[in-house]
Amino acid sequence: MASRNQNRPPLHKKDGGEEIPFDKRRKIGGGRTAAHAATGRARQVLSAVNLNQESAGPASTADSAATEGSEDVNFTRDEVEALLIEKIKGKKFDLKGKMEQISESNKKLRLCIRWFQGIEQGLIQEKEKLQNELEAAKNKCSEIDIEMKNKEDELTAIIAELRQNYAALQQKFSKEESDKVDAIESHRIEKEARVAAENLQASLSEELEKTRQEKLVAEQKIVTFEDMYKRLQEYNTSLQQYNSRMQTDLAAATATLQQVEKEKLAMLETLSTLRGHYSTVQNQLTLSKASQDELAKQKVVLENDVNCLRRELQQVRDDRDRHFAHVEALNTEIEEYKERTGKSVAELENLSMKSDALEETCASQREQLRILQHQLAASNEKLKVSDLSVFETRTEFEQQKRVICDLKDRLADAELQIREGEKLRKKLHNTILELKGNIRVFCRVRPLLPEEGSGSEAPVISYPTSTEARDRGIDLIQSGQKYPFMFDQVFTHDASQHDVFVEISQLVQSALDGYKVCIFAYGQTGSGKTYTMMGRPESPEQKGLIPRSLEQIFQTSQNLSTQGWKYKMQVSMLEIYNETIRDLLSTNRGSLDITRVENGVPGKQYAIKHDANGNTYVSDLTIVDVCSTREVSSLLHQAAESRSVGKTQMNEQSSRSHFVFTLRISGVNESTEQQVHGVLNLIDLAGSERLSRSGATGDRLKETQAINKSLSCLADVIFALAKKEDHVPFRNSKLTYLLQPCLGGDSKTLMFVNISPDPLSVGESICSLRFAARVNSCEIGVPRRQTTARSSDSRLSYG
Repeated sequence: MASRNQNRPPLHKKDGGEEIPFDKRRKIGGGRTAAHAATGRARQVLSAVNLNQESAGPASTADSAATEGSEDVNFTRDEVEALLIEKIKGKKFDLKGKMEQISESNKKLRLCIRWFQGIEQGLIQEKEKLQNELEAAKNKCSEIDIEMKNKEDELTAIIAELRQNYAALQQKFSKEESDKVDAIESHRIEKEARVAAENLQASLSEELEKTRQEKLVAEQKIVTFEDMYKRLQEYNTSLQQYNSRMQTDLAAATATLQQVEKEKLAMLETLSTLRGHYSTVQNQLTLSKASQDELAKQKVVLENDVNCLRRELQQVRDDRDRHFAHVEALNTEIEEYKERTGKSVAELENLSMKSDALEETCASQREQLRILQHQLAASNEKLKVSDLSVFETRTEFEQQKRVICDLKDRLADAELQIREGEKLRKKLHNTILELKGNIRVFCRVRPLLPEEGSGSEAPVISYPTSTEARDRGIDLIQSGQKYPFMFDQVFTHDASQHDVFVEISQLVQSALDGYKVCIFAYGQTGSGKTYTMMGRPESPEQKGLIPRSLEQIFQTSQNLSTQGWKYKMQVSMLEIYNETIRDLLSTNRGSLDITRVENGVPGKQYAIKHDANGNTYVSDLTIVDVCSTREVSSLLHQAAESRSVGKTQMNEQSSRSHFVFTLRISGVNESTEQQVHGVLNLIDLAGSERLSRSGATGDRLKETQAINKSLSCLADVIFALAKKEDHVPFRNSKLTYLLQPCLGGDSKTLMFVNISPDPLSVGESICSLRFAARVNSCEIGVPRRQTTARSSDSRLSYG
């Protein structure tokens, strides 16, 4: 017995007096410390979750410390995946090493969970911010809609009031005209009576001595008639003053309409800004949805981690059961040894020592089992926290799903409102253009060249500064006499190409809306017509109306593609040279032979034809499908090289033909199944010139005569339209026959009259302005929007 006591390790007393071996106490204490640490960490995780749920509650000291310790911790995707697939390594029965590895893994998992909670909190704040921005945008959009409706009602009331005023003014004007006619008739009767009285006076002078009393009576009648004549003259003067006041009121009404158009443009700019803000909010919503999907994936990974921990815990329990079975087997062996070996005390002591060692091992395993039980409880708490987090994530996901559905509904409503607003814009745009007049006239004055005129000569062009005539009036001075003219718009010599295009951009937009649009330039040779229409395409600032119109059409068609619109563009270019049509895009045509003969076969005959719908076609004309401004620029360069130009005394590069550029637009909306067909005609007329100034001879003389004849036919057509004659001579020239739908049909037509400030050209300038004034007084049919589908044909419409 003494030897057995000597071989045992030293004992230490607990608080209750029971003695425990040193190595056994060390194992128990270490196990308790690890268990308490695991329990404390689990409590910290629970307190962090409770703090996330109760945003208004005070933070605990332990949670604050844990949060401060994990503020600088960041995890990458690779680190999270490595943490999830990490396995417990070590010997099979090295439970202490495995527990330390599990403890380290749990610490990393807690840090990862805190990191995910921080990311989740950031996403929640970002989501609240996006919701606030979305609500603000929605409120702003509703306010703008209300403002647009109020503006629309105000504009409708103003237009109705203006129409009523215009009708009343027309009635007053008609009444005053009838009164004026009556007054003139009365004056004529009084004048005839005066002549008769004078004749009577002559006859009475022969019988002066016999009828003196009758002569006095006749003289009194003459005085009465003269007083009546004076009163009629005063009445006629008052009628003329009243007529001038009527014209002033009409000009004021026109200015009011222009102000309404400016307000409409401002509203359109505000609407485009809201569309951009709306697209930004939608992009942020997409990013939020992607972040939510990433959190869902991370949640699935954490659930897999918890399942792995459960499987490892089950494996530890199985190892514990195997140890218990082994201990029972050893106890059985000890009993057998006791029964078999009763001969030797030493052997019995050895067996007792082995039994004590086995008991110590069993106690250690019990302690480890208790530690594992604490770890299992911590894992269960962690599982509860994970389940709670999953429930919160699922609830948040459902809320986000409802918000997304609500946003989709709002997006559909917004798209519907945008489509309705686009329809309203097109309607108001075309109504305003119709109120301005179907044939509008703009005047443009080019700068004075250094070689034109001398510095001592007074300028021949001036611009009135009155409110009615500002930017609309121009005065020409010839031999000291002033000739005033009024047009829809007047561009001075310092107006840029951009300023000119801004005024016609809305008219170009009508071609995309399905209308037929025609813009042509008129004026004498060297007045700047080709510069206005073509400009210098190589310089962005000096591009003309044709390149800028094409850029606007292609850019607008791309913007409308988001609303379901798809457009097809077709281009043709021709010139009318010496009353013959030439195809400028034909690849195998001769230089000037229009009806040439090749191998005994006559060439193409370009005939102008009109159909029942008011469309104009040119047979055998080359038609090219285009998709970008680059393709059209290449075709314009090809046409410019093929166009007929020549040198005269008035212009170094004078256009000797009428150039016609035509763009046919076909649009289809797949969502609304709506189809539109528009045509844009841009025409650069040849310059009018006098033979005395141009010095043309030979072929140039023939070209000049053909140009002046076609322009004279155009003037005859304009004068016939202005007088509303029954017969309009469209067939007198190829030019007027080609422009028949634009001048007498349902097209929206605009004419640029170009003026030279050269004092030597003042006579031609006055003729051009008088012609433009007659054009401005013409009235044609109301434009119709072409929305019906037309079959594909090799012909191109000019109507």
